[in-house]
Amino acid sequence: MIARIDQDLVALQLLRDAVASAKAAQEEFARFNQEQVDRVVQAAAEAAEAEAETLAREAVEETGFGVVEHKTMKNLFAARDVYDSIRDVKTVGIIREDPRRKVVEAADPYGVIAAVIPSTNPTSTAIFKCLIALKTRNAIVISPHPSASRCTIRAAEICAKAAYGAGAPRGLIGWVEKPTVELTEALMKHPDVQLILATGGAGLVRAAYSSGKPAYGVGPGNVPAYIEESADVPRAVQDIFTSKTFDNGTICASEQAVVVDRRIRDEVIREFRRHGAYMLSPEEKDAVAKVLFPSTRKLNSGIVGKSAVYIASQAGITVPPGTKLLIGEETRVAADVPFALEKLSPVLAFYTVENWEEGCRCCIDLLALGGRGHSLVIHSGNEEIIREFLLQKPVSRVLVNTPAALGAIGATTGLRPSMTLGCGSFGGNITSDNITVDHLMNIKRLAYGTKEVTIGEAEASDEELVKAVVQEVGPLVPHVNEHEISAVVREVMGRMRGASRA
Repeated sequence: MIARIDQDLVALQLLRDAVASAKAAQEEFARFNQEQVDRVVQAAAEAAEAEAETLAREAVEETGFGVVEHKTMKNLFAARDVYDSIRDVKTVGIIREDPRRKVVEAADPYGVIAAVIPSTNPTSTAIFKCLIALKTRNAIVISPHPSASRCTIRAAEICAKAAYGAGAPRGLIGWVEKPTVELTEALMKHPDVQLILATGGAGLVRAAYSSGKPAYGVGPGNVPAYIEESADVPRAVQDIFTSKTFDNGTICASEQAVVVDRRIRDEVIREFRRHGAYMLSPEEKDAVAKVLFPSTRKLNSGIVGKSAVYIASQAGITVPPGTKLLIGEETRVAADVPFALEKLSPVLAFYTVENWEEGCRCCIDLLALGGRGHSLVIHSGNEEIIREFLLQKPVSRVLVNTPAALGAIGATTGLRPSMTLGCGSFGGNITSDNITVDHLMNIKRLAYGTKEVTIGEAEASDEELVKAVVQEVGPLVPHVNEHEISAVVREVMGRMRGASRA
C-alpha cells in the first residue's frame, strides 16, 4: 500500500514538473516572431509526416483498435492537411487590420494548454493538438488515454524533438508519463494551465468543463445518414461504406445509422451487399446487440475498432470472410435499442421511412441518443430538402453527399481540418466549430474613435424656465405683477409646443 502511494506521489510530481517546464518554455516561446514560430511548426509537421505509418502501427498494436493503413491516413491528415490549413495564418503580433472600422487586432497566446487524447485516435489527435498549440505560441501538456499512452507519448516525442531542433525552448511539449483519471483531473485543475483541449467520452468532457478553466470539450457523436429518394444511390452507399469501415469506425463522426426512403430501400440494400456488407437476421442482430452492449447503454470496449468478422464471431455468427460491415434493421429509436446508439465499430443500424419528413424526425430522434450538436449526413439531389435539414437539425455540421467521418474533419469538405469537433450548445460545448488555431489565441483589439457624440446639458423644467423669465422680465415691467408674467409665459410655451406637434 505504501509503495502504491509512493508511486502515485511520484507520478503527481512528474506531472507538476511537466507543467512547470511547459510554463517556463512558453514564456520564452511567446517572444518568438512569426518566422521563428513557423519554422518550429513546419519541423514538427514534417517529422510527424515521416513517422505516420510507424505511429499508426504502434497505435494498433497497443490499443487493438482500427486498421494500420487507415490510422496512417489519419496521421498524414493531421501532419499535412492540418498543417496546410494553418501554415499561412498570422498568429504573432498584429494579425488583422480593418482601415474602414479603424480596428487593429493582435494575438496573444493562452499559455499552457492541457490536452486530453482519446484511445480511438491517439497519435493523429496528439499530432494535431501539438501543431495548433505550437502555431499559436502555446505550450502543451498531453494526457494520453491509459490504454494508448505509449503511442501517444511517442507522437508527442517526435513533434517535440523536431520542434526543439528548430529552435523551440525545451519543455514546450510535455506529457503525463503514466496517465490515470486522477492525474488527468489534476492536470486540468493545475493553476498554471490556462486552457483545456479535451477529446473523449461524456464524463471527461464534463470534468473539463467543471475544472474552472476555459475548455473545449468534445464528446461522442451518434451520426445518422439519411438517403433521400433523389440521391445517387450507388455513390451514397459507397460513401457510407467507406466512412463506416474507415479505421473500423473509430472516428466519432462516422455514421451510426442509415435512414432510407422506402422507394429506394431494396436498391440501397443491394448496393451495401455488393460492397461487402452483411444484413443480419433478427436473431443475429439480437446476438450482435448483446456483444455490443452487455449492459444497458454501456458499450463493450472490447469490440471498439474491431473488424466486422471479429464482432460477428464474438456473437457466434458465421459471416463471409470478406465481410466489412454488419447491418441490422430497426424500427424503433430508443435508449434501450443497442443499434440506435453510437457503436464505434463497423456496425450500422438500418431504418426505413416513408418520406423525407419522417426521415427528418427519425434523424432528430437518433441525435437525441448522444449525438446532439455533432454531425449528420444527407445524401440527396434535392437542394430544398438539404436546406431544410440544415434548418431543422440540432447539429453543428450537416454534411452533403460525402463520407461523414472524412467530411466532418475537413478531409473531403471545405470545413477547417481538425481532429476535435465542437458540438455547440446542442451538445453542451462552448463552440460549434472545428477546433483550430483561431480558438487558441487571445485577440486584443485596438479601436480608434470614429464617431462624434454630443452630450448636451439636461433641459430645464417648465417651472424653472418660467421662474427664469419672471426674474429677467419683472424689473422691466414693474406695473405687471409676477403672477401675470408667469401666466403669459406659460401660455406662450403651450402655443409653441402645439405648433411643434402640428
